[in-house]
Amino acid sequence: MIANRKLILEDGSCYEGIGFGSNDEKVLEIVFNTSMAGYQEILSDPSYTDQAIVMSYPLIGNYGIAEEDFESKMIGASALIVRDINDNPSNFRSTKSVPELLEEAGVPGIYGVDTRQLVRSIRDHGSRRCIITDASTSSELGVSRIKDTPISHDAVRRVSCKKKYYSRTSNPRYNVVAIDCGMKTNIVRMLNDNRCNVTVVPYNTTSDEILALHPDGLFISNGPGDPTDVPEVIDTLRGLHGRVPMFGICLGHQLIALSYGAKTYKLKFGHRGGNHPVRDVRTGKIEITSQNHSYAVDADSIPQDELKISHINLLDNTVEGLYSNKNKVFSVQYHPESAPGPCDSMYLFNRFTELMKN
Repeated sequence: MIANRKLILEDGSCYEGIGFGSNDEKVLEIVFNTSMAGYQEILSDPSYTDQAIVMSYPLIGNYGIAEEDFESKMIGASALIVRDINDNPSNFRSTKSVPELLEEAGVPGIYGVDTRQLVRSIRDHGSRRCIITDASTSSELGVSRIKDTPISHDAVRRVSCKKKYYSRTSNPRYNVVAIDCGMKTNIVRMLNDNRCNVTVVPYNTTSDEILALHPDGLFISNGPGDPTDVPEVIDTLRGLHGRVPMFGICLGHQLIALSYGAKTYKLKFGHRGGNHPVRDVRTGKIEITSQNHSYAVDADSIPQDELKISHINLLDNTVEGLYSNKNKVFSVQYHPESAPGPCDSMYLFNRFTELMKN
């Protein structure tokens, strides 16, 4: 087939391929993911909002899409770039193909791209902005459109729930309020499995509104973008220090750090995939973790009298976990609910319930 779509990066480099899904033109941030499976969970993760995902694994779509496996009600990813796409999946659970899913969601995809070269480019030169467009678009015009498109800072507002909702379980022991910054479904499921009734609230819910719900614990979810773009959540957390046990994952981890006065910074190309080794500095235990983030907590900025580092990434020594025994607060940068180990990180949900119990 003749290439009919083009990926142009802000440095002018071009990659041609064949389109599937939507034919929309979009300006996005390009990132890569090293997972060999789980593409449906990746596509439906709100943390990928405004990002074009390059899958390093060459064949995507071979087991189709199963209705039970979505991580949210939306397709979080804004574009998908692969070497080869399977539009005739073989799986008894499959109800549609990846191209059909993306077409319904208005998400563009390109296949036939040399993803090995593209991933190396992102690894060597970092994440950059890009445009997915028609093959006839020149490199100069594509770069001009990228420069003319402003960078969005409202991703969390767009993916957060608009009003509170409930997820209850049988024989509950604890009531948890979860701040939704783009939360994955399996996080709520894991909290329910640990006998927690969950009240999910929008990202801009105030500390007084949360306390009015009489929570035994507060959970802060994952989500897209720069954590400094959501000062509302930072202010809310700052007002709840020492008043309710807290557990944060991914963006929630970064927001907890910021609420204590630490700083965050953008990584060169982020961490995305299910193969990152993380060491618990208190026990020496190593976990195989699933990750999806562009930002990290600056270790030198952490106020040592307030927060301690609990986990370190063994690939680049970035901060992967924090805790405060005094305030009953802890957080991790990775995703325990994604089960990459597959059970390496499940203890974190038990730790949260122990904090509420005590």
